[in-house]
Amino acid sequence: MTMKTMRKQYVLACALVGALALATSIARAADLAGSVQGAAKPVAGATVTLYAAGTGAPTQLAQAKTDDRGAFKLPRGKAPADGVLYIIARGGTPMAAADKGPNDAIAFLAVLGGTPPKSVVVNEFSTIASVWTSAQFLKGEALSGTKLGLRIAAGNVPNLVDPETGALGPVIQDPLNSSQTATLATFSTLADLLAGCITRVRADACTKLFAVATPPAGVAPTNTLVAAQNIARSPSHQAQSLFALLDAFYPIPAGKRLRPTPFIPYLGFAPSAWTLSLVYAGGGLNALGGVAIDGEGNMWTGDNFLVGSQSTIYSGFGGGISKLAPNGRPLSPMTFGYRGGGIDTPGFGIAIGADDKVWVTSLDGRTISVFDRKTGKPLSPETGYNFGGQLGQMQGIITTPNGDVWALDNERSQIIYLPKGDATKGRILGRTVNGKPVDGALQVKAPFHLAVDQQDRIWVTNSGSDTVTRFPASDPGKAEQFKVGFAPRAIAIDSLGNAWINNTVGHPDTREKLALVEEKLKSKAEGLVEDSAAKADAAAKMWIDLFELLVKYPGGDVSMVRPDGTVLPPFDGGKSIVGPWGIAIDGNDNVWVANATGRSVTHLCGARAANCPPGMKTGDPISPPGGYIGGLQILTDLAIDPAGNVWVANNWDLPEQAGFKKVPPPALSTRFGGNGTVVFFGLAKPVRTPLIGPPRQP
Repeated sequence: MTMKTMRKQYVLACALVGALALATSIARAADLAGSVQGAAKPVAGATVTLYAAGTGAPTQLAQAKTDDRGAFKLPRGKAPADGVLYIIARGGTPMAAADKGPNDAIAFLAVLGGTPPKSVVVNEFSTIASVWTSAQFLKGEALSGTKLGLRIAAGNVPNLVDPETGALGPVIQDPLNSSQTATLATFSTLADLLAGCITRVRADACTKLFAVATPPAGVAPTNTLVAAQNIARSPSHQAQSLFALLDAFYPIPAGKRLRPTPFIPYLGFAPSAWTLSLVYAGGGLNALGGVAIDGEGNMWTGDNFLVGSQSTIYSGFGGGISKLAPNGRPLSPMTFGYRGGGIDTPGFGIAIGADDKVWVTSLDGRTISVFDRKTGKPLSPETGYNFGGQLGQMQGIITTPNGDVWALDNERSQIIYLPKGDATKGRILGRTVNGKPVDGALQVKAPFHLAVDQQDRIWVTNSGSDTVTRFPASDPGKAEQFKVGFAPRAIAIDSLGNAWINNTVGHPDTREKLALVEEKLKSKAEGLVEDSAAKADAAAKMWIDLFELLVKYPGGDVSMVRPDGTVLPPFDGGKSIVGPWGIAIDGNDNVWVANATGRSVTHLCGARAANCPPGMKTGDPISPPGGYIGGLQILTDLAIDPAGNVWVANNWDLPEQAGFKKVPPPALSTRFGGNGTVVFFGLAKPVRTPLIGPPRQP
């Protein structure tokens, strides 16, 4: 090769690199085309602004005006790295009511994520989807928050709305959501109400909307975007009055059956709260037990049963563990989830450590298992960690800030301690001999769940009694007990060190109920048999008895124990707490309760009353009577992610019709296990994940 030839190739290579760089630059600077619509018609003369959101104040990237067809073009410019792009559209003349002129109350939002689509439609649907998913990060037109939280929120927007068309998204229309919940009708109704103001279907439409969208003890909004934010953050406030606007804006014309709304379907009955939730499934999800959120916002859970199995309370085909992305996309194998490592019928116990290990306990397997968070591969042996067969049916498990792992043996009433997660150095604690504890004062009774507080003390709920046990992690023998309600299940510690405990049965208010509760708990404690078949039947009877007890005497409550051991009177959430199971604390120290047999979620004012709606005190319900509902079955756990979404576990579907029968009807034989996880968008103050110790804000 001659020097001249080499020089030509060098010049060509340089030219190619330059051309690629120019092409990349042009691609980045390409216009973002789109349109603004109100009531499915163009909005002319609207001011459209493109922003990039991050941890600080948003950065304005471009601005334009819509033409008579509602169209606009925005030069994207150079967006900050890891920023979330979003569009605000203000003012303009809606062509659906062109004769009424410009409307300054119009304000739309479309959160686009890190990579915007080729084109975008900004309308009522984009506004509602963006506001509800980003509710914890919005203040007027400003969107700001942690990178992870913003990314999670933006990732869920396309599930509700197609950003390129402004039409309904795919998930809200899928079979689990479109006809099985009221989310689709709620979503469309919210759009109709915003459209009523946008098009001024009556002269006072905006005034009426803003009046009912005024937050508790707050200031009335002046545009549709702030109105939507107020509704999303206080979904049960004036809920009936908001629904009444549907009739005020769109009365049924004489001789007609339906309202002349721009969006359908609309609600036929007033909701108790204007929440938006979606059911996510796949990845092996079936009869979910415990729930945990990892450091990337992915949801992990143990599946009591294998998808498609004809499992009953007497004989179940154990599932594995499942992993879903923050937007609900399954990451674990579709039917089987992640299996191996000794896992068999995982229950309530799941925890994620700072070292990217996922710890899980099993009921039928009577084991502790551990998986790699990134790959889902088992790290424990095929037999799991079973301590030579010394373990019974396992439930709660936690990792602590110093790396220790603690787990509970519900069947044999003992505690397993793995220092730094090392099973080879594990110890079994809390045993009794002839009814007397062998580890100092440490004694538990059907322990179910546990937590660690700021003083490195371990708290354990005793589901076979009405007590919780607390001991120093460094000296378990110095244990003490506190009396709470009957059959305590989940426990959570707030940032002040208070312990919040779900009492599934609660505090019986009649002698008849008290006698029945004591009888059931006594029969569970004394019903230890060695024959495996008899043992399985006894365990099944215990679960059936508990369910029947909760059905016959619906109720339950939550206890709060202060760090000094003071037990406050129980809270019942205005009678909305029914069979409470899972519990979580959000970044405001408010309390979230999964009502198992109540099929609902209760939101309580926590120990920091200043973070609650005006006039509320600790223990008061923030959620409406009956709690938050939507897609919920019989529940176990719930968890809060870094975007403030509340993930809830559906555990059972049809127990009496299928699960409690030794031979269920063939048509219902796969219907015992609950279907999927339900995610309520933007309801809670975000927390840092994974949850290791008491909750912290991100």
